[in-house]
Amino acid sequence: MPEQHTAFSIEAMMKHQQTPLNQQQLRPNLTFYDLYPPTKDMLAEVSQSLSGANPSLHPKYFYDETGSALFDRITRSPEYYPTRTETGLLTDYAEEIHARLGQPQIIAEPGAGSCEKVRLLLDAWQPRHYMPVEISRECLLDASRQLAGDFPNVHISAVCADYCQTIAMPDALTQSGQVVFFPGSTIGNFEPSARADFLKGLHNLAGAGGALLIGADLQKANTQLNAAYNDAEGLTAAFNLNALHHLNRKLDCQFDTANMRHVAFYNSDHQRIEMHLECLCDQHIQLGERSLILNSGTRIHTENSYKFTEQSFSAELIAAGFKPLNCWTDPQNLFSLHLAQA
Repeated sequence: MPEQHTAFSIEAMMKHQQTPLNQQQLRPNLTFYDLYPPTKDMLAEVSQSLSGANPSLHPKYFYDETGSALFDRITRSPEYYPTRTETGLLTDYAEEIHARLGQPQIIAEPGAGSCEKVRLLLDAWQPRHYMPVEISRECLLDASRQLAGDFPNVHISAVCADYCQTIAMPDALTQSGQVVFFPGSTIGNFEPSARADFLKGLHNLAGAGGALLIGADLQKANTQLNAAYNDAEGLTAAFNLNALHHLNRKLDCQFDTANMRHVAFYNSDHQRIEMHLECLCDQHIQLGERSLILNSGTRIHTENSYKFTEQSFSAELIAAGFKPLNCWTDPQNLFSLHLAQA
């Protein structure tokens, strides 16, 4: 993600809750905590990021209900290998991971999305507690309700929050010794300095005796990477453009989305995929009471996705205070799944 955006402060999440909390007991084994940030904060952040010399948007704006549904479709597209590859690794090694961790009872998942991958761990591990954290309220409610019905012996504490901002978590949820589950290639969305801070935050969230199970996409041929972010069906393009639809709905920014183009390519110098939205004409947008013009040809940088080697990512885990325990990869060496102890 672009550097000017605040990294997820999990350490700050673990402070005592100081503000009123919307807490609902939706089922005997499901508690919903609504910590969603106010719209005025969204406006301030969007105004700042679009007004810079290199306009950008935080990747979290992909994810409203529509964006979450689009991403689920992307993960099933022929070109997008990370999800099915990681799912295969989790399926093959869930029991081995569980044994190596000494049968953990608590799983926390920042950025849980539709909570699909964690089902593999809930099936294999049968923990007593699961805490998904997700910005899309509708997606989180749907996923957590389904999980609560499918896993009646697991207590689910669903937290609706922007995990890229400083938030305070309820005392009941700040437990040490838990497994932090961070699947997918999301860790690659962070700039290196922000990624280092984020990994340290994951270390704090895991707590004494805890662990991290995290996915990291691996470096590979440029053609395969470019195809994964430019699928033939146009799902990734729609997902990218949905950030603007989301802002139009929430903030009435008045983006002319028909005159914006999805651009994604592998930057070999930085070893990352870059996603942009290019203006095909001058864009006159509204940011509250302020107007802003983005000239034709301007690109809004919406996401980076860094690619790693097994060795380079293990080194980053060590720098964040983790002790790497194991790394699993698929036969084609497309994706890696790392287990590390806090």
